[in-house]
Amino acid sequence: MAKNKRLATARAAVDITKAYGLDEAISLVKNNAKAKFDETVEISMNLGIDPRHADQMVRGLLSLPNGTGKTLRVAVFARGPKAEEAQAAGADIVGAEDLMEKVQAGEINFDRCIATPDMMGLVGRLGKVLGPRGLMPNPKLGTVTMDVKGAVTAAKSGQVEYRAEKAGIVHAGIGKASFDAEKLAENIRAFVDAVQKARPTGAKGTYLKKIALSSTMGPGVRVDLSGFAA
Repeated sequence: MAKNKRLATARAAVDITKAYGLDEAISLVKNNAKAKFDETVEISMNLGIDPRHADQMVRGLLSLPNGTGKTLRVAVFARGPKAEEAQAAGADIVGAEDLMEKVQAGEINFDRCIATPDMMGLVGRLGKVLGPRGLMPNPKLGTVTMDVKGAVTAAKSGQVEYRAEKAGIVHAGIGKASFDAEKLAENIRAFVDAVQKARPTGAKGTYLKKIALSSTMGPGVRVDLSGFAA
């Protein structure tokens, strides 16, 4: 009952017909984050694309200037010295065939998956398991690499992955409600800028259609697009 009352109060504070300036939108989201835990601040961007077409896919990795406030669990497929490098860099799970067997058995206790190029023959067998979860290592995203240390460090230091869904919507966690408003604004601007620069060649017409912010338990707040470069 208290939860429903809190959500109703939060919704009443937001005008769903209005697009707020970024600073005001952040203030509303922070004020409405009343849960007993530090809520994640999430961004949702509606893009003028159709991801079903290969030339309209939007996907990438971005290191936010102030991190996400969340520590990712990182798995690395590697052998020998590269496995040792991964462990030294702070990877949570490192392995080869043994890790493949765990994943096949449904033990997917990680948020990011990295692999050295020589391991992709092995990792490729896990496509049907890792692919739908967005965990499949990808050279374009820097998660298939010989620079295991750099990839693990980046993942642990606040790197966020974004990927357009079927409806052309990109969403991601860009900080915590406890972050200073200024730090949230920096993260949001960096994220929007990265998505804008990732505009695919096949996108026609208006690319950035809508931006909304919310906290884990709070209502969405629409953001005025005029504050962002086209």
